[in-house]
Amino acid sequence: MAHSNPTSRAERTARAAELRERQRRRERRQRALVVGVTAGVVVALVAAVTGVLVLTREERAAERAALEAPVDGVQTFEDLGRDHTTGSVEYAETPPVGGDHSPAWWNCGVYAEPVVDENAVHSLEHGAVWITYDPALPAEQVDQLAAAAAPYDYTLLSPYEGLPSPVVLSAWGVQLPLQDAADERVAPFLAQYVQGDQTPEPGAACTGGVS
Repeated sequence: MAHSNPTSRAERTARAAELRERQRRRERRQRALVVGVTAGVVVALVAAVTGVLVLTREERAAERAALEAPVDGVQTFEDLGRDHTTGSVEYAETPPVGGDHSPAWWNCGVYAEPVVDENAVHSLEHGAVWITYDPALPAEQVDQLAAAAAPYDYTLLSPYEGLPSPVVLSAWGVQLPLQDAADERVAPFLAQYVQGDQTPEPGAACTGGVS
């Protein structure tokens, strides 16, 4: 009958224990690696999201600052009459920026034909911005102007013969001539002068009039 070698049995036991310990160390390293990679991914995602949020806030702040900054080239006019008249008025500016006007305002909106000066001036008194353009302005530029005006309830858009420039933006007592509908000053002009501080009758209607 053969007998087991105690030394060999002890060696096998020690060898098995050593292998188990190596396996445990390997598993710990793998877990540490997984945890480390996961933590790194989470940190990277948090950093990326934070970066996007910070960038978005910075972009919004920059956009607000651009919209609120003084608009270069704006002309101002004072001592404008505000009497109602049923007759025609000879205005000094083209298009007019204020003065005596019709008792009825022109409804705000987009028009493919010229609107009546005396009615449009009444709309300006209520806080509208009147966007006028040369009838020969390319259609894509007219579309740009319409898109810029779309977010606002108090805007008029219409062609106008005899303008001093291809595009003219007018509010009560202020005016901005432009050479192109893509001019970056369109947005800040609208932001500042639609129902702006210059409005004689802020909040008065721009619907329910004539058109």
